[in-house]
Amino acid sequence: MERTAVTPDPLRRRRFGATLIAIGAIVLAGCQGTPGSGSPSASASAAASASASSAATASASASESTAPSAEPSDDQGPFSCTLPVTAAGTVDRAQITDIRVGTHDGYDRIAIEFDAGIPEYRIEAATPPFTQDPSGLPMNVAGSAFWKMVLNGGTIVSPDGGTTYGGSRDFKPGFPKLVEFVTGGDFEAVSTWYIGLSDVSCIRVQALSSPSRLVIDIQH
Repeated sequence: MERTAVTPDPLRRRRFGATLIAIGAIVLAGCQGTPGSGSPSASASAAASASASSAATASASASESTAPSAEPSDDQGPFSCTLPVTAAGTVDRAQITDIRVGTHDGYDRIAIEFDAGIPEYRIEAATPPFTQDPSGLPMNVAGSAFWKMVLNGGTIVSPDGGTTYGGSRDFKPGFPKLVEFVTGGDFEAVSTWYIGLSDVSCIRVQALSSPSRLVIDIQH
């Protein structure tokens, strides 16, 4: 019986070769996806961990920088019961930009902030009646004892006629000593202020910088 030789089909060869290549690619991909020291999965995991660590550090730093400041230190110099208290200014003109009042353990505080430098000031005992400057109209100040403060060159009114401070000019906090702090006028770069007290008291004045401010403490 005569046998016929079978010639291999080229198409089948190509299909078989393609199948082997596909299987090899699947196996290789599985090996590369396995976590290891040099694999892409390990690198992504390390990057995510580093990112989380950096975020935690940044959050901690922000928390520390925004922590509330402590109460004013009691070691700020002695009080004086002698008036007047005066000092030359560091500048000819200082624009008032902020005024704050507060009470602390042992004293009440008035803080006047300026744009740059401290004006010449004088704080002295005063007795009613009080008048407004420059109108001369009478004004009432609450309290049983009084101080008058004049800031020579310290003003709310800017050279162009505007104002550099838009907050209250009459504080009535009802603190242990500070009953009222009110403006008595602001004219030609000279401002007058009255301090109404619940009783006679002693004073401590500090001229501070960064920012420029005049701090008046009233002893309880």
